[in-house]
Amino acid sequence: MSSRLVPSVLVALAAGVAILAGLVAFSRPPERPRPDAGTGLDFAAAIATNLSTLPDRQDYRARDATVLSYRRYAAANGSAARTIILVHGSGWHGMQFHALATALAANGLGTVIVPDLRGHGPDPVRRGDVDHIGQLEEDLFDLIAHLKNGGEPGRLVLGGHSSGGGLVVRFAGGRYGGEADAFLLLAPFLKYDAPTTRPASGGWARPATGRIVALGLINTLGITAFNHLPVISFAMPRSVLDGPLGNTATTRYTYRMNVSFAPRPDYTGDLARLDRPFLLLAGDRDEAFIADKYESTIGPHTSSGSYRILAGVNHLGLVDAEATVNAIEAWLTERVPAGS
Repeated sequence: MSSRLVPSVLVALAAGVAILAGLVAFSRPPERPRPDAGTGLDFAAAIATNLSTLPDRQDYRARDATVLSYRRYAAANGSAARTIILVHGSGWHGMQFHALATALAANGLGTVIVPDLRGHGPDPVRRGDVDHIGQLEEDLFDLIAHLKNGGEPGRLVLGGHSSGGGLVVRFAGGRYGGEADAFLLLAPFLKYDAPTTRPASGGWARPATGRIVALGLINTLGITAFNHLPVISFAMPRSVLDGPLGNTATTRYTYRMNVSFAPRPDYTGDLARLDRPFLLLAGDRDEAFIADKYESTIGPHTSSGSYRILAGVNHLGLVDAEATVNAIEAWLTERVPAGS
């Protein structure tokens, strides 16, 4: 390139970056959904769960010294040498798994660990935010290391629901994927335009699309200064926000949280590295995702999966359904035998 052209190219590049930064800075924030307008997810069963036997929170320290929390459900009689980690979905927290974790532990299928992810739960440092893209994967690895150091038994199953399932796919496709022996995907989010995703996840999610696109472009240039901006909000029902758990809900995410809480943009790459046994469960009444598209979407990229569609089950009801417990028990017995 001619030396005379270099300054012009640099000026043009700087101008382009400045324009993108301006688009980000002055773009519209995510629209606040109207949860009572007949869209979104059905939280009725979730908020009716009896939490009187909820285990106390236990703490672990992440690599940045932040103290994060989880709940532990001990396997009945210590009968199964498995540890099962369950990762909650967007906007909610680990308490969504109380009924499922209780049942799995009581049936002796393993000791169940249910974390509140960074940025979520009753008292996060910054609600709906992380410090950098990829930090949720680091936190999960640090939790696994903490559990191993504490002597938790046997084989490790990493599972998640909805966006939590998407995070599990991301974890499996990243540098720490080998830490898990098997994966449990409960109606996982793959990508906004994946064949499995209904428009706006059935009314649950309201993204600020222009802001997300602009941030994605400037991130490719290594510019992360705007990643703290909010880019998506959730249609959390008024019944939740006005109820006793309202202070535990998270109604919007920053860009860095939104990216961290999902598979990488080329989600098929993460799926291709999902090379250990996994079970995918979804309900045929799921409001956010299309259950019968999962196998045809995921199957071409990995042969490690088992797929079940549960009749009469919606998106949030999946974690409480008796059929879910039965399907997990059968799969664990066949594909993930307990052992060290």
